[in-house]
Amino acid sequence: MTYAKAVDSRVLLTRLRATLAESGDGQERLDRIVRLVADGLATEVCSVYLRRDDILELSSTEGLNPGSVHTSRLRVGQGLVGVIAETAEPINTRDASRTRGFRYLPETGEEIFSSFLGVPIQRLGEVLGVLVIQNREPREYSDDEVYALEVVAMVIAEMAELGAFVGPGPMEGARPHRLPFFVRGLVGQEGVAEGTVVLHDPQIIISDPISDNPDRERLRLHSGIEALRAEVDEMLAADYLTATGDHRDVLNAYRMFAYDKGWVRRMEASIDTGLAAEVAVEKEQSATRGRMSRSSDPYLRERLHDLDDLSNRLLRLLSGDQRNGHELPDDAILVARNIGPGELLDYGRSLRGVVLEEGSVGSHAAIVARALAIPLVIHASRITREAMPGDKILVDGDQGAVHLRPEETVAKAFREKVDMLAEAQTAYAALRDKPATTRDGTTLSLYMNAGLMADLPSLPKCGATGVGLFRTELQFLIRTTVPKRTELAALYSRILDAAHERPVVFRTLDIGSDKVVPYMKRTDEPNPALGWRAIRVGLDRPGMLRMQIQALIRGAKGRALSIMFPFVAEAREFHAAREVMERELVRERQLGNAIPASLKVGAMLETPSLAYAPDSFFEQVDFLSIGGNDLKQFFFAADRENELVRRRYDMLSSSFLDFIEHIVGRCSRHGTSLSFCGEDAGRPIEALALAAIGLRSLSMRPASIGPVKALLRQSDLVSARATIDAARREGVPSVRPALEAWLQRSGIPH
Repeated sequence: MTYAKAVDSRVLLTRLRATLAESGDGQERLDRIVRLVADGLATEVCSVYLRRDDILELSSTEGLNPGSVHTSRLRVGQGLVGVIAETAEPINTRDASRTRGFRYLPETGEEIFSSFLGVPIQRLGEVLGVLVIQNREPREYSDDEVYALEVVAMVIAEMAELGAFVGPGPMEGARPHRLPFFVRGLVGQEGVAEGTVVLHDPQIIISDPISDNPDRERLRLHSGIEALRAEVDEMLAADYLTATGDHRDVLNAYRMFAYDKGWVRRMEASIDTGLAAEVAVEKEQSATRGRMSRSSDPYLRERLHDLDDLSNRLLRLLSGDQRNGHELPDDAILVARNIGPGELLDYGRSLRGVVLEEGSVGSHAAIVARALAIPLVIHASRITREAMPGDKILVDGDQGAVHLRPEETVAKAFREKVDMLAEAQTAYAALRDKPATTRDGTTLSLYMNAGLMADLPSLPKCGATGVGLFRTELQFLIRTTVPKRTELAALYSRILDAAHERPVVFRTLDIGSDKVVPYMKRTDEPNPALGWRAIRVGLDRPGMLRMQIQALIRGAKGRALSIMFPFVAEAREFHAAREVMERELVRERQLGNAIPASLKVGAMLETPSLAYAPDSFFEQVDFLSIGGNDLKQFFFAADRENELVRRRYDMLSSSFLDFIEHIVGRCSRHGTSLSFCGEDAGRPIEALALAAIGLRSLSMRPASIGPVKALLRQSDLVSARATIDAARREGVPSVRPALEAWLQRSGIPH
């Protein structure tokens, strides 16, 4: 056979455009495409495998056995086609059967074809299928042929997005964004919501991916790039970035990408083959996202994210989508790959829920979502690819589950759950002004956690005793520059005003780990959760700690003040931080500023080491708050961000309860005030167990106070303690089954 020495991609795309314009269903279009490609590239075989979940199905072929269409299937990673889908990289070989990963499919009759070229059909970094050509004669395909096949694959991906290959029978599965989609992610913030999808970064739908006028498309590309560069230059010229700093270095790198000639040249080359400007940008963006997914270097991934963001901006400029003036629906649920705290705050309480493809339990977005009491699900795989603006969506933050375009039976069951929760909240509201007193006469103090001024209206509504934890870092995380001392002092004063003399415990800045402020140099650490964070940063960089303490003292305006230092691992760290506090107190007095009427200084116990601090520490610290989230993950050596291990260990583990009881005992002997703060404090059965072993103060999200109070008021702590002790004597790994059985026997709903 004679092979084409040079492939004119523009001619091939022109013929492809005419083919796609012909009438017919999805299967007929796909069949015409494989015939056209086989003819245009002078190959004996051309096949398209479309992906459905993790299965690649032979959906059309020219040259293989027609009977194998819609019957031959490979898993992602299986066979050469599966490897291409897994790696998003082409495979070009003169001898397919001897190539690593080869898997023989006898029903296709492909054994007579030696040479093989396959490329991914991908859009924005997601592989939708694989396009393959084959020949009998052993040969490697030329660079021109590889490039031509990649261009055709790009067009197929764009047309698949438009539903061009939908048809009756097996091709019904090619219908995009129509079928129900379910994904289970991780719980970022509890709560349930039903609403309408709002995409934070909407996909650009390209109706005509092929252009017959490259000069016009080049002009459009250059106009878009000029506008993009103007935007970036304006960002650099903004007043708040005039100073030097790491944030400016980041934007300078961002600007460098925008002016990169190689980036522009690659897009121009794609336009010259016959692609529209938007598709040329997406082709380059897909390659960038492929490199991101394969890179383990955090610095390189961050730079590739910058390039990806530039591509998004350029696509919006080319399509005329400036995302301005769009009103949110009343039931808006935000869907995004990821989002910063400032951007989430811009949406504010107008959102009913948030679903992120990335994110983390301790991320800025999760902290803001908790502060706003918005249900949040993170690590929702492929959600940005599947969701379209206006889609109906159900978010179950309690289970980390998301239903997109749900069937009516699913939606009905979900609404029943929402109604039940609403009824329960009405019952909890009746307990708002009643004490959390158990049947044996023990009264607990239930505090709420907060992080924004917007949280404070929840204080009287939920019946909390006060604010057991006010996270001060949010004001630092949502800013591009360090907040001014006067601004912070005014904020802290307003918080105390809004509390109406109820106690508020301010936790000093807890940054580091996954809470990185944009104006501090980021330190790459192998294990950030165990690294340079919280009080360690404060003691090593005392300027920020001193400034925050000054703001807290001035914000108190002579009122009582409680300050807590986070992540204290040793007594000496607490003493060093307290010395900073005392020096600032002396300085404020010398300046003539009002001194707090009373000042309590405490620490968060988040590391097992602090539980074994000297007796003198327990005598000198004014109060301790067990940071349950961190303490549990360090106790079990189980990363709470890791789905493989986070559910393996139970807070009601006998060993963990023994450890908590050890802390309770030490505090009791020295008269040290103790509370428990974290997600587990807001779970009724866990709260009951903590109360039974001696905790008398719990701090949780506002919505949890009602359920916890309801269970405590129906429970007898003496009996609950006896149940826990009996279970531990039996050597059970967790007391949960015994405690649940006791509640069942006692007729206490839980």
